[in-house]
Amino acid sequence: MNNRYSRQIRFQPIGEHGQEQIAKKHVLIVGCGALGSANAEALVRAGVGEVSIVDRDYVEESNLQRQHLFTEKDVEKQLPKAIAAQKHLREINQCIKIHAHVMDVTGETLEPLIKDVDLVIDATDNFDTRFILNDALHQHRIPWIFGACVGATGMSYTVIPNETPCLRCLLDAIPLTGVTCDAVGIIGPAVQMVVAHQTAEALKLLTGAADKRRATYLTFDLWNNLYQTIRVEGVKRDECLTCGMNPTYPALAYQNQLKTEVLCGRDTVQLRANTSHSLAALAARFQVFTSVKQNEYLVSITYQSYRIVFFLDGRTLIHGTNSVTEAKKIYYQLVG
Repeated sequence: MNNRYSRQIRFQPIGEHGQEQIAKKHVLIVGCGALGSANAEALVRAGVGEVSIVDRDYVEESNLQRQHLFTEKDVEKQLPKAIAAQKHLREINQCIKIHAHVMDVTGETLEPLIKDVDLVIDATDNFDTRFILNDALHQHRIPWIFGACVGATGMSYTVIPNETPCLRCLLDAIPLTGVTCDAVGIIGPAVQMVVAHQTAEALKLLTGAADKRRATYLTFDLWNNLYQTIRVEGVKRDECLTCGMNPTYPALAYQNQLKTEVLCGRDTVQLRANTSHSLAALAARFQVFTSVKQNEYLVSITYQSYRIVFFLDGRTLIHGTNSVTEAKKIYYQLVG
């Protein structure tokens, strides 16, 4: 090994053998925003032999406050995040393979991406995609590391198929709020804390030190000085549709994925979730916007330059675009 990794090799739990193992591994990072870009940089600097990045979005000015790697030039060029990250990562370490995929992650598009992958880092911005990851990775027995942050809070959990409870089991026991950073904001240190835990867990798994992984669900609030680890081994359920006795992997079924349709001549995209909206919960969440209108059938808001209408039956209309990619981006920014 060259001098590049000498300090990491001196860390006894990794050593020469661990570094050699890291160099042989392939990690997929799903999402290249705040968590994804920082995880990518950390793993590339650590010498992971092959890193694949998938993201559907492009670099915007508001990203620069908390997202690693990206620059003002990337904003000016409106470079896709995966492409911009690949460019900067190659400048950091030319000795490893870095693949960039500019696409939306669905059950179909994920399948070829996880071929020959040793580990997946969750850096997504929504739970639709996380449930797709949860089902597909359990089906293929690939470990993955969940991470999320909003405001000053963050959370992380390592999923080992056939050993730990899956994300579906976890969220049945520990429901999350669903608030997003576009609604309540986010501070950089919360991102960095989640990334530190995700990357440390990744290094343990990549070096064969799975026995050192954190078996608990981690959550923290940096602003209010709260830090908690929760034992979750008891939440695994035999009837779970992902990791139970008779898995059906429902998130991979077409009927359970978010449907989209461009409405002809209306500059509008319709999105249909497989569950109904709680209008009261949406209205409460969107109180930060001054334009909220609500009745018994729908909630309507103005967000950026878009008018967005959420219907009780799970439909959402995003007026002001005919781009499905843009509409899904806005939807997940608001709904998570």
